[in-house]
Amino acid sequence: MSAASVRARVRTEMIEEIKATARKRLATDGAGLSLRGVARDIGIVASALYRYFPSRDDLLTALILESYESLGNAATRAADARPAGDQRARWLAVCTAVRDWATANPTEYGLLYGSPIPGYDAPRDTVAPAATVVLLLAGIAADAEAAGLLRPAPLATPLPDTVRGDLRMLIDQQGSGLPEEVLDRVFLGWTQLFGLVTFEIFGRLDGTINAVGDYFEHQMNLVADLIGLPA
Repeated sequence: MSAASVRARVRTEMIEEIKATARKRLATDGAGLSLRGVARDIGIVASALYRYFPSRDDLLTALILESYESLGNAATRAADARPAGDQRARWLAVCTAVRDWATANPTEYGLLYGSPIPGYDAPRDTVAPAATVVLLLAGIAADAEAAGLLRPAPLATPLPDTVRGDLRMLIDQQGSGLPEEVLDRVFLGWTQLFGLVTFEIFGRLDGTINAVGDYFEHQMNLVADLIGLPA
């Protein structure tokens, strides 16, 4: 192995150690995460750590991107494991995978969906990874629509023209054939999914709902009914 290859491997291993240590720090320090604290835990001087992550924000961005990728991969695998023609099963699989990932990785979930970190502005390259789950959910609805299987439940509340315009812009950007009313319901399901998971992760359901798993599945089925995914 060449000297350059050895250096590259050592650098990769150090980056992974820094990120692993930072994740542990996040569990206790939260928004107080600092490069000096991470360096101290590893046993190196802070100036050495700056060679790998020039700032705290660079380290946070790396952790955020890694967490979004992990969550997105879990949701994608869950959808792919279900029959391609069973859109309700795929919908429920994605929702369940999000919940399972969050409960297994509460620190990373808090980094993505908890309180904003003071002074940190996420860069643009976090936008696409953050959209993986909602694009999966929209794709499931679009597949059901294309197959002629979608039967949206009737609603008395009309879609405001201003919101319709926003949804149409998103549909055109993605090249989707979804009607605005269907994407509106997908977004309702998306926000309900993460709202319910957030309530569970941060203890907002404690003392209110004991059968959290059953409640979660019930809620995700209700949204699937609203969207019109075949049972």
